[in-house]
Formats: sequence, C-alpha cells, structure tokens
Amino acid sequence: MKIDEVELAVPEGYQLILGQSHFIKTVEDLYETLASSMPGAKFGIAFCESSGKALIRYDGTDTESVKIAKEFARRLSAGHAFVVILRGSYPINVLNRIKLLDEVTGVYCATANKVVSLVADIGEGRGILGVVDGVKSKGLEGPSDKKERREFLRKIGYKR
Repeated sequence: MKIDEVELAVPEGYQLILGQSHFIKTVEDLYETLASSMPGAKFGIAFCESSGKALIRYDGTDTESVKIAKEFARRLSAGHAFVVILRGSYPINVLNRIKLLDEVTGVYCATANKVVSLVADIGEGRGILGVVDGVKSKGLEGPSDKKERREFLRKIGYKR
C-alpha cells in the first residue's frame, strides 16, 4: 500500500465540501439538495464512481465550480469520494442537508482552506484515509480576537 498526499488548493471565493458516498445517484441528489437549499446557488459537484465504468460523474450550475470539482476528483481518484465546490456561499447553508442524504456515508471537511487529503492506494483501488484542513493552531483567542470573531459573524449575517 502507498499513501499519497493529494493537495486541494481551494481558490479565493470558493468553498470545498469533501465527503464519501456509496451510490451513482449521489450527483443527482447533491444537485437537488444544493439547488433547493440555496436557490440561485453557484456550485459544482464531482463523484468518483467506484465500480462499473469507474467514471468521475459531475454536474453543477457554475462552469468554473464544476471545473474545479472535476479536477479535485480526478486528483483524488478515490472510491466513492465526492467533491462539492461552492462559489459565493458557505457550507453551513447546506452541510446538514448533505449529511442527511441516504447515500452520503460521511463528510471529511467543509472549508475554504487548502486541504491535503491522505489517500491510500492499493493498486486496484484508492480511498481517502483522512484530511489535513488548514494550518496548526498559533495560540489561544484573546479578548480582541473574541470581539473580532463576534463582529465578523454579525457582518456576514450569521448572528444579530
């Protein structure tokens, strides 16, 4: 077995949701969930089929988001992995609905950070072992950091 580090550098203005599913209808269900959760949302979806034709299935509403999702899935090439790329919105708006899809078995991360996915390659197949999301902690939050966090959440509309 070989373990590969697959870097997924999320471009500025985009968000990544990386997860695992188990069925070919993943792309359709993710599309419906995203579209009905955030009308007018810009997103791309890619899913690594794990048997049969073993294709990367994809769809979306935004050409650039679809392109990024396909490229990330191609680099991962890991059985049943799915990639959602959001443009101009946040995973918090859809994450729980994605987790509730019958075929979704788990979510590795939801982030705008660079992600390094640890992928096991056993020759015939590949699978995601886990992810490294972002950087190491640099210290504890202080009073000015708390104030900044609270102001930011209000600025973007998540708190009153």
